[in-house]
Amino acid sequence: MKAYMGLTCKSGAYNEVLKKLLFSLHIDQQNVFLLFGPVDILVQFNEIKDLDDFVQNWFNKVKMIGAEENLLTKTLSLIVISEGRLPAERPFAFLFLNAQPKNLENVQKSLLEFPEVLSADTVFGPYDVICAVKANDNKDLQLLISQIQKEIPQIQGTTTAIVASLY
Repeated sequence: MKAYMGLTCKSGAYNEVLKKLLFSLHIDQQNVFLLFGPVDILVQFNEIKDLDDFVQNWFNKVKMIGAEENLLTKTLSLIVISEGRLPAERPFAFLFLNAQPKNLENVQKSLLEFPEVLSADTVFGPYDVICAVKANDNKDLQLLISQIQKEIPQIQGTTTAIVASLY
C-alpha cells in the first residue's frame, strides 16, 4: 500500500517541518518533496501494510509535528487505490488530476504511456490521480500538460505543483 500527505506550513516554518520529517521521523529524503503548488510539502509513503499502519506509524506522527510547535496550517491525506510504477528519477512536478470514477483506470493507463510520466497513482482524497512528471523546464512542462489534457479528455481538472530543491 502507498499513501501521500500534503502539508501546508505556517509562513517561514517549512525548513523546521522538513528537518523534523527527515531527522526526527527518519523519512527518506527521496520521498519528501518541497512544492510550489497547492501544498508546501508532499511526503510519499511506500510499502505501508494497511490503513492502520499508515495512521499509527505516519499520519499521527506527522500531524504531531504540526501540533507540537504549531508549524502546520493544514494536512491533506491521499490514500492510493491503484499504484502506478515508482519513479526512477526525481520528478520536476506533480500533477493532481480529477476525473470521473468510471474513467480512473483509463486515465491512469493513458498517463503511463507518456514517456515523461514517472508515476501515476489513483487516490482517495480531493484529487483522483497524482502523477509525477519529468520536464526540462517550465515551457516543457506546459507543453506536456497541454498534451496530456488534449490526449486524455476524461481529465476534468489539473492542478500542477513544481518540485523545488530541498536544499
